[in-house]
Amino acid sequence: MKSILHILQAVSAIAALEFLRLLPMRWSAAFGTFLFRYIGPLLPADGIARRNLARAFPEKSQDEINRIIRGVWNNLGRGAGEWARLDLIDTKDPEQVEVIGDEHMIEAAEKGAFVIIAAHLGNWEVGALVAHQRGLRLANIYRPARNPLIERYVRYRRAAFTGDLIPKQSTDGMRRLYKVIQNGGGIGVMIDQKLNEGVPVPFFGHDAMTAPLPANIALRWRCPIIPVRYERLPGSRFRVTICPPLEIPDTGDKDADRDSFLRSINTVFEEWIREKPEDWFWVHRRWPYEKKKKKGRS
Repeated sequence: MKSILHILQAVSAIAALEFLRLLPMRWSAAFGTFLFRYIGPLLPADGIARRNLARAFPEKSQDEINRIIRGVWNNLGRGAGEWARLDLIDTKDPEQVEVIGDEHMIEAAEKGAFVIIAAHLGNWEVGALVAHQRGLRLANIYRPARNPLIERYVRYRRAAFTGDLIPKQSTDGMRRLYKVIQNGGGIGVMIDQKLNEGVPVPFFGHDAMTAPLPANIALRWRCPIIPVRYERLPGSRFRVTICPPLEIPDTGDKDADRDSFLRSINTVFEEWIREKPEDWFWVHRRWPYEKKKKKGRS
């Protein structure tokens, strides 16, 4: 029964994406926006986003929260529509993508291993495309699709512009990741989503479990850790800002240096999100919440 469901899901998803691929970018993005704008508020994720926003911005009114939520669903919808045509985007055409600071990434790649860190802002998938079209193929850490047929399709499409795809939280994946670093390659990793394990680091004033991976790599191999920001511009245009490498602490206290480095990363991400909160992926449980206690006899 499960295999039949997977087939039906895959056929529907792939057919929709291949259809959107035939359309101009503005049409495919508009279709995704229309779909998410009406379906998104009906999903449990809408409640998660509202709870997250109330925690991150206790000073905002309900009207402001509603406006941000509408922007979140619009952004996710546009991203879904754009994904179908992602590899057709020319990141060297400033009319499509405004790239700032690509010299930081190119210089780091010329010297050896480096790590790109980013948050789920705007259309975050554009990052690997920027690297690829400048002669760099990042090995990207990602979360595989649960449906194996959709997973195969995603890997097929992303093969056009991405290096090795390394599954999150797998022993084999970590071995492959370290091999890339040891061979002087580049790694792309998003570290702003929910994590059950990791290091508790302040994020919008509340501890959030944060992946220590980029800090561990930086402290062990002293390779550049480069933050990259993705912004959505009007008309399915994008801005990608590649920042200078972060300063790596070196006090001799490994744990303190790791925690300090992770705090600096979360601070950068928080600043970006505060500027354009509607562009971030608020629909996941970034912070742990206490479960409501069931009433019972004492």
